[in-house]
This record gives sequence, structure tokens and C-alpha cells, in this order.
Amino acid sequence: MDGHEEEYSASNEPKPGTAEFIIQVEGRRSIKVFGSHRLIGLSLVFLAGACFSLFSPAINLATNNQWHALRKGVPHLVVYTAFFYFSVSCFALGVCLNVWFLYHTMAGVPASTVGAYARDWKGRHWALLAGLLCGFGNGFQFMGGQAAGYAAADAVQALPLVSTFWGLILFGEYRLSSRKTYLLLSAVDVRC
Repeated sequence: MDGHEEEYSASNEPKPGTAEFIIQVEGRRSIKVFGSHRLIGLSLVFLAGACFSLFSPAINLATNNQWHALRKGVPHLVVYTAFFYFSVSCFALGVCLNVWFLYHTMAGVPASTVGAYARDWKGRHWALLAGLLCGFGNGFQFMGGQAAGYAAADAVQALPLVSTFWGLILFGEYRLSSRKTYLLLSAVDVRC
């Protein structure tokens, strides 16, 4: 046995990648996998995919007007104006959805309140950092789309490939998984 195996066998903690470890992680997660409704989850994921796939063409139409939907004499939106409206609508919808889901939860998560959210700042700096990075990424993608075209800006994003890389390398996800799991991950990454 090497040093890592001795550490795990000496403690009561299950070894990463085992079923016991995954069950222990499940107990700490805010959204539970066991007992979840897969059909609802898959439906929401496909709905999110449809929304994301329509986002870029909608912005392209807003700034370039390829379908000539604007009346004569109405100028095309510049990328910064389009980004402003995009950001305002994202913020408004994000606030509304978050307040709604505080009181009407899904997936067995207990309900909360706006006051509880305002008082709880433990570890929330990571979520704020994620939001800032997302905002900067969207802003740069808008500017890149104006300069190089929106298809090129979307291709550079490569979200599935990058997020799989971060999950595997940085967070140790799928550690000690089956050969089938690694084969599926490779297939997804090659497709990207």
C-alpha cells in the first residue's frame, strides 16, 4: 500500500471514487441526486440548451439585422448597446428567478428567505467571483463577436471542453471512474 491508501484506511473517511465516498458527498450537497426526477432534470437541461443555442443568433440579429426586421431608418444596435440590454435583462430575470426559487424550491432543497440569503455570506465570495468572470466573459464575447463575427466568438468559448478540463484536473471529478465514463468524456471532448 502506498501512503495515500494508508491514510484512507487509517481514517474513517471513504476513499475518493468509491460508492461510499459518493454517498457521503451526496449528504453534503444542496441539491440531491438520489430520489431526483431525471425526466424533469433532463427537460430543464434541454430547455437551457435551446436558450443558449438561440442566444447568439438573437444577438447577431440585434446587431446586424440580417432578416431586415427593423423599420427603414432605424439604425442597427452597436455591440455595446446590445450588451447593455442583454445585461439588464439577465439581471432582471436572474433576480426574479432567484427570489421565486427561494420560496418554491425544486429537487428537495429546503425553502429559504431573502433575509436568510442576506445574512449568510459564508463562502459566497466564490459565487460572486463566478458572476464577475461570467460578466467579463460575456462582455469580451460581445466585443469579439463584433470584431471577428459571432460564430468565431462562440467557437472560442468551447464551454463543454473547458468545464470538463476544470472538473477533471482542478476538482478531481470522475476520479477512479469506470472505463466507460472516461470513454464518454473523451467522446464529448472530441466532438467539441
